[in-house]
Amino acid sequence: MVLPDSDHECSLLPFLQQLAERLEKVEHENAQLKKSLYGAKSERSKMPSVTTGERATPEQAKATRRARAEAKAQTPTLRIEHKVPGALRRCTACGRTDLTPMGPGKSTFVWEFVPAKFVRHEHVQEVLRCRCGGCVVTAPGAPKVVEKGQYGPGFIAHLVVQKCGDSLPIYRIEKQFKRLGIPMSRSTMTELFHRAGELLKPLAARVLALVAASDVVLADETSMPMQKTVRLEKKPKRSYLWTFVSGNFVAYRFSSSRSGTTPREVLGGTTGTLVVDAYTGYNAVTGVDGRTRAGCLAHARRKFFDAVGAHPEAQIALDAIRDVYRVEHEAKERGVARTPEHLAMRTARSKPILDKLHDWLVEKKDAFLPKGGMGTAIRYALDNWAELTVFLADVHVPPDNNRSEAALRVAALGRKNYLLSLIHI
Repeated sequence: MVLPDSDHECSLLPFLQQLAERLEKVEHENAQLKKSLYGAKSERSKMPSVTTGERATPEQAKATRRARAEAKAQTPTLRIEHKVPGALRRCTACGRTDLTPMGPGKSTFVWEFVPAKFVRHEHVQEVLRCRCGGCVVTAPGAPKVVEKGQYGPGFIAHLVVQKCGDSLPIYRIEKQFKRLGIPMSRSTMTELFHRAGELLKPLAARVLALVAASDVVLADETSMPMQKTVRLEKKPKRSYLWTFVSGNFVAYRFSSSRSGTTPREVLGGTTGTLVVDAYTGYNAVTGVDGRTRAGCLAHARRKFFDAVGAHPEAQIALDAIRDVYRVEHEAKERGVARTPEHLAMRTARSKPILDKLHDWLVEKKDAFLPKGGMGTAIRYALDNWAELTVFLADVHVPPDNNRSEAALRVAALGRKNYLLSLIHI
């Protein structure tokens, strides 16, 4: 057996290191593929009640049931009276038949579902004439969304909500309408849908303007397949749907690219805070003359969650981030969210947790291969640490952009349901 000399050993070290990094990366990707096929889809971790540390108490459960019952009580009520049958309207003791009511009666409630239905409105316009024969006056007709159209605003609004809010493709809506007794072609519904989009442009622009004027904005984007022409092509073009969220406003913007053009068009020239992930497309509106960039703690957590299978040490980071979110949950339960008391809670409890986590990340950053799952998670957290901790100093800034991600769930569901999401002629 011939032992390699020291020079030969040194020449092999870079190769072995590259091989180890490649193996680590392949193993991480393989674990992710297995997890996507067979593992749990949710990243949710157990969050015990911040008040008791355990599941809800009987009093809390009773309060929840009471609140649900009160909400159900607001349902419109249809009163149905049940009369005593004639064969039973006789006293079993004396045989008399002139029985009298005893109180208002016994009431029970049954919640029933009434299927939706279409109603045809007949609009009759009054026509008046003068006896002289020189004048005829006709009453104004029904206002219509489309000139000479046969479908009212309620019908078109229902179509838009099903398509955009419920992510139902037109052909499924066609089946629903047919079951309700209204056969309607897809081409008609498509035309009505696009007409509604044209009419709603000013409203969409107003929502975007209100969001852009807000101090704190959350943003995210997702891909959408788009057909380039009316004729179906082999491979659809990849387009993107962007969402910008602030307060109760959720604005959407479609773009054919993922560049920073869309954020610049929506938020360019505005100041405040922009809560996003680490995507560089948002650099166009963040910086010295733009918005302060705040990171997403949920994105950092996701990378440790992906690595925990191969690296149990990742649980340390997951536990620390869970404790930070526990502070947020407690502030909501106590009704002090976005108040000075909430900021004090972040300073006293969340900041020490994150400071300790940062020290641990710095200590461990050289203990894992850079391209492996754990190395990638640590590098992402450290590279974006300043952005990830912006929320500690501003109580109005959330620790993540989960609300903007949630606003895109309808688009992700539609991406699965539609053959093609959008058509560009």
